Parts: sequence; structure tokens; C-alpha cells
Amino acid sequence: MSDPTFRQVRLGEALKRLRERAGLSQREAAYRLRYNYQKLSRIENGQLPEYHGMRAMLDLYGVLVSEEAPYIDMWERASEKGWWHPYGLDDQGYISLEHDAIRVCEFSLGYVPGLLQIEAYMRAVFRGWHTQHSRKWTENQIAIRTRRQERLDGQLQYHGVIAEAALKQAEREQLLHIIERGSLSNVTVQVLPDAAGLHDGQNGAFTVLDFAYPGEMSVLYVEHPAGSTHVEDIERVKATKLVFKHLSKLALTPDESAEWIGRLAAER
Repeated sequence: MSDPTFRQVRLGEALKRLRERAGLSQREAAYRLRYNYQKLSRIENGQLPEYHGMRAMLDLYGVLVSEEAPYIDMWERASEKGWWHPYGLDDQGYISLEHDAIRVCEFSLGYVPGLLQIEAYMRAVFRGWHTQHSRKWTENQIAIRTRRQERLDGQLQYHGVIAEAALKQAEREQLLHIIERGSLSNVTVQVLPDAAGLHDGQNGAFTVLDFAYPGEMSVLYVEHPAGSTHVEDIERVKATKLVFKHLSKLALTPDESAEWIGRLAAER
């Protein structure tokens, strides 16, 4: 059996919180649901429950019919296969996190953020990687990144703080695209100039994602040369959010950033 997906784990945690709020132990709840103790434990650790079993849990835990919608939505999301599966990606990676997020705050140190990249820039990035990939792999990655960007035309709230050095390596078309995307009401783009001096962001790029799941959880995502990692520890994520807030204060305002990028594009 494969590891539970991010969505399944979130559902299990939400059901566990409801049980604890109802003042029931796992054994008490399992007995009243006619489950064995191990089954309920597996569900709370990410095993997807059957639909009617989950509705029985909501009823037992005192969730009113008018309050069920967020949990039903979580169950439906945990049951479906994401659009990324045909591209060869599973549910444990960043794409599934980003797809479910309602807000993404990203600090980019060396590259234009993926959600703001044009195709020519993507190709240049992939060509610059030490590990060379096939043309099919490259086209697949471009298709994935382009599909991700569709959420900027929807409800995703995006806030990107981009270091000056990353923008100075971009061509005119890429810079103009950033300005255009930054004009959307749900998108905020700020430039962190070299003049800001030394700052916490020089420890590396990072992304913080917020979700609408019950519990209002957030996840910190960091890429590194050996792969990537995501952190859910509340205090560590909270500390990173403070770092992002500090970097956004050091950065130019969105209007100043658009002007700065426009001047840089004019020089190309």
C-alpha cells in the first residue's frame, strides 16, 4: 500500500481533532462506530475512510449537518486523482500542496518564481541544470509548470518577493510578463534590492503555503540540491512567516517594484 497523500493525512488529522473535541478516546469512538481500534487509528493516520463511515464519524463527533461541507470537501479531494498524475507525478510532492493552497508566499533568491516564468525562461533554466534531461522530460516539465500557472487566473493569492539578482538574469519578455502578472488583484510582486544589505533571505529560497482546511494549517516548502522538504511544525512555520514579513518590508513596494522591473526591461 502506498503512503497516504497530503490530502488524506489532512483529513485524518481533522477527524482526530473532532474526536478529541468530542471528548472521546480512540477506543471509545471505535467501539461506538463498530470499528476495531486499529482501523480508526489507521484512518486518523491517513487511510481514506469509506464515505458513509466518515459521515458516521461526523455525526458521532457532534458535527452539525450545516457544518459538514468542509469535511465532505476534504474527503472528496482525498478520494480524487490530481491533474498531475498523467504527467507522472504522485500526490506526495509540491504540486499537490500548491494545488490545494489558498495562499502562496514565496521568496526567490536565484530564479524567477515558477508561477511567473514564461516558456523561454523555463527552457533556459532546464538547460542550465547540471543533470541533462531528455526533450520529452523537458516538455513534460514545461507543461506542468504552465498548468500550475492557471491558478493565478483564479482564486489563488500569490505574494512573491524576488531578489534583485534573479531579475537581472531575466530577458525583457520575462520581465514584462512579471509586471503583467503582478497587476492582477490576487498577485503581489516585490523586488528585494541589493541595497537592502544582508538579510535572512540569504539563507535560501523558501515557500509558505496556507490552506483552507479546518485548523488553518500552513506548510513550509524548501528545495535543496538533493531534493526538497516540507515542514509542518507550527512554530517553525510561524518563524518563517515572520522572516517573509521582514523581507517584504525590506523590499520595494509593489508599485515601486513594477517601476524598477520596467526600467530593467527597458535596458534589455
